[in-house]
Amino acid sequence: MQATPGIKKLVLLGAGHAHVHVLAQLAQNRPANLDITVVSPYPFQSYSGMTPGFVAGHYTEAECQIPLAPLVRAAGARWLAARCTGVVSEAGTVRLAASSHAPVPAAVPETLRYDLLSIDTGAVLDRERLAHDIPGAPEHALIVRPIEVFSRLWPKVLALAQTRQLSVAVIGAGAAGLELLFAAEQRLREAGHPARLTLITGGAEVAASYPQGVTRRVLRQLKKRQIAVLREACVGIEAGAVRLANGATLACDVPILAIGTHAPPWLQGSGLALSDSGHLQVNACQQSTSHPKVFAAGDVATRAEHPHPKSGVYAVRAGPPLAHNLLAAHAGQPLQPHHPPERTLNLLSCGAGHAIGSYGPLNWEGAWVWRWKDRIDRAFIAKYRLGEA
Repeated sequence: MQATPGIKKLVLLGAGHAHVHVLAQLAQNRPANLDITVVSPYPFQSYSGMTPGFVAGHYTEAECQIPLAPLVRAAGARWLAARCTGVVSEAGTVRLAASSHAPVPAAVPETLRYDLLSIDTGAVLDRERLAHDIPGAPEHALIVRPIEVFSRLWPKVLALAQTRQLSVAVIGAGAAGLELLFAAEQRLREAGHPARLTLITGGAEVAASYPQGVTRRVLRQLKKRQIAVLREACVGIEAGAVRLANGATLACDVPILAIGTHAPPWLQGSGLALSDSGHLQVNACQQSTSHPKVFAAGDVATRAEHPHPKSGVYAVRAGPPLAHNLLAAHAGQPLQPHHPPERTLNLLSCGAGHAIGSYGPLNWEGAWVWRWKDRIDRAFIAKYRLGEA
């Protein structure tokens, strides 16, 4: 197909938190000479902040999702049910493979040309790298990423819990692991199927990236719920067991893997400037430091001059400036730098009904903190659920 003269092609690769806002902005202000394609393997965006609430039984799976179709239509865009297998930056193309998650199977081109490319594919776990670091994990662990697959498998854990008392181990003591651990404990207990739960921290202290006050609060909650803590690294997973770095083996029916994520392996060989960890290197305008027609936000990108944690809070904040700069780049106008906040509000749920909050050195907890988080999460989803108000 030949390009229409004067029409520029914008490809939004991924439907992460920032791209959801970009689509909403394009729905209000889409240049007539801009052709927009959204590439995502799923017809919805799963909001990671509500996944623990789904595990706890407080939300349905659908309540944690933003349907893409209304946003795509409102933006005058098209959706390709595909996943990226590579970027050829010098040719200005993206390589694609069809997704099996589309409601109706559709033909997907092998390559897609772009004039502007924005990447927001979210957090991923490289299965090959995972198999090397933790042998047996891809075959035997319930892996948190992608969230869409995890959410589909969680009901099977509940069904298994009806047959016997389970031993559940969460591997990873960051925010994701802790929230899922507390949510699983609550759901199984309230369903009348209490399980033996263990947190495997990887050798670090629990909630190591948080202020000490938050760590103390988390440890109290773990003790209150009789959750064992092993400050060891997981070095292998097999059927019915988790192997630890100290040589011990932990009997485990359901190992839930919530470790740090990786850069997408398809970025290698793209020609784009990458960090030492393999993430896309961007400047203050969220623009590739090597290719000005490429932008990125969320967990796929990193900023050398302003590093910050890879979390949904920063991905959400990146949406408005990314939308502005994509439109500015299309129009040949100056870009504006994005200044991530030095401090962010962090709300850590301990199951449905209790949460721990922190802002800088300040921290607090209670049922009211959980209600605050619930309101924030529901408001984010409602903001982008077009046609459902």
